[in-house]
Amino acid sequence: MSPHDQAARHDPIYDHLAAKDEFTRLRSLYRRFIVPATVVFLAWYGLYVVMSMFAGEFMNRVLFANINVALVFGLLQFVSTFGIAWLYSRYSTTHLDPLAAQLNEEYDADRASRSDNATHRKHEA
Repeated sequence: MSPHDQAARHDPIYDHLAAKDEFTRLRSLYRRFIVPATVVFLAWYGLYVVMSMFAGEFMNRVLFANINVALVFGLLQFVSTFGIAWLYSRYSTTHLDPLAAQLNEEYDADRASRSDNATHRKHEA
């Protein structure tokens, strides 16, 4: 099956929804969070790698007991990952989910009306 065959088979409602201003806004809001969050996280991770490579003396500095700066940086990678996930969850619930629910309702309503029309036409035949 070629990609063109697959594209020809999809439900036209997807084209209708993708053309809506709400869908464009949903994608824009999604990118508004994801792009900066990704850049910040990759910069933070890059700092960790660069510091580990070129600032070994600093990274090996013992803070207390057997805990050094490198270990704290490494553990903070996990903390920042969970922090970003938590922030995304809050952002999504507030900004993305309402728009997605609206588009989903429109999709369901359109599918139901198409199904009703198809059933009605089937009974007429």
